[in-house]
Amino acid sequence: MSTAAVLAGRTFGHWRAQPFALAIELLFPVLIMLMMAGMFGGAIAGSAGDYIPFVVPGVLALSMLFGLESTMTAVNGDLREGITDRFRSLPISAGSVLFGRVLADLAGSVAVLITMSITGFLLGWRWEALAPALVAYLLLLWLRLALLWVGIYLGLAASGAETVTAIQILVWPVGFLSTAFLDPATMPPWLGAIAQWNPLSSTATAVRDLFGNPTVAGGTWAVDNADLLAVLWPAALLLVFVPLAVRRYRTLDR
Repeated sequence: MSTAAVLAGRTFGHWRAQPFALAIELLFPVLIMLMMAGMFGGAIAGSAGDYIPFVVPGVLALSMLFGLESTMTAVNGDLREGITDRFRSLPISAGSVLFGRVLADLAGSVAVLITMSITGFLLGWRWEALAPALVAYLLLLWLRLALLWVGIYLGLAASGAETVTAIQILVWPVGFLSTAFLDPATMPPWLGAIAQWNPLSSTATAVRDLFGNPTVAGGTWAVDNADLLAVLWPAALLLVFVPLAVRRYRTLDR
């Protein structure tokens, strides 16, 4: 654990040396929130005021997905620059190196959630009770934890910068084909079904309920059990991608 903390400190040092990169990571989801709530809210919901309570939790969940890109890019960059080889030559475990990245990126995700929540409050968004709201934030970080390991594996498995860019492009369809911005009831039935089963949608719906905000129409198993799926989807991703990432790290030369 101490080794992981030291390696996480390396990332914090990069942020201090390059604050612009951290600022972009913090402000990009804020811009998405301002764009969707301020510019398109009236067209989507009739008024921005009606749309803000619905869209802010959705964008909070979406920001956990967008963070996957920075993790994947950083891991692949270390791999291509030979830094990963240096780590592997040291008497430290693969888990420590990868968990150090996870700790640093989770800290960054907390900063993102704080920044976006403040933005939401300035726009008029509110939650009903503190205790359920804290559970909602834990669910958001639970999803982020799982996606971090997906990003680590993809960063290690990508053959180069071009592959990373191609994977990054896929993040957008996954993010928008969800309930982050729209109720799936407004979509064609087959498309709405896909959106409902998106892991991002489960977290978005669950946190809307916990915040006491307007949520999507129920009636389907995926929507009615979104709180359960918000726990199970990240757990399933962790069960798959933690072993894959560790194994990939250990067999990079093979």
